[in-house]
Amino acid sequence: MAGKIDARLKDLGIELPDAPAPAANYVPYTLCGNILYISGQVPLRDGRVAYTGKVGQDLPLEEGQAAARTCAINIIAQARAACGGDLDRVKQVLKLGGFVNALPDFTDHPKVINGASDLMVEVFGDAGRHARFAVGAGSLPLGCAVEVEAIFALRD
Repeated sequence: MAGKIDARLKDLGIELPDAPAPAANYVPYTLCGNILYISGQVPLRDGRVAYTGKVGQDLPLEEGQAAARTCAINIIAQARAACGGDLDRVKQVLKLGGFVNALPDFTDHPKVINGASDLMVEVFGDAGRHARFAVGAGSLPLGCAVEVEAIFALRD
C-alpha cells in the first residue's frame, strides 16, 4: 500500500524518477543519525539537463522556477532512496540551499528558488516548511540554470 506522501505525489501528478547518480567523486546523500543530507541536485530530466543558461538572460524567471522545481523533484527522489522507498519517514524538511546561475545584477534568486520551496510544502505540507538560502553563481555544473541541496530530519 502506498504511503501518505506517495499518494500526495500521485495527486500532484508527480512521478519521481530514479535517484540520479552523482556526476563526480561524491555520494548523492549521507545519513547521520536521523539527519539526511542530500547533495546538490541539478535539473535533470530523463538523464539530461532540462534547463541550462543564466536565469534572467537565457531563461525567464518562470523557467528558472521550473528548473528549481525539477531540482526539488530529484531531491525527493534521493530522499526516497535514502529512506528505503518510504517517504513517510520524512519528519521535516529542515533546509534548502539554492544556487542560481545568473549575471551579477540579477536579484530575484529567492523567487527562483521558490520553485523548489513551494514543491516541498505541496508535497510534505507543514513538514515541508524550511530554512533556506538562495544565492547567485557565475556558473554551475553542466551549464545548469539552478542547483539545490537539502537537509531533512527523518523518523526512525
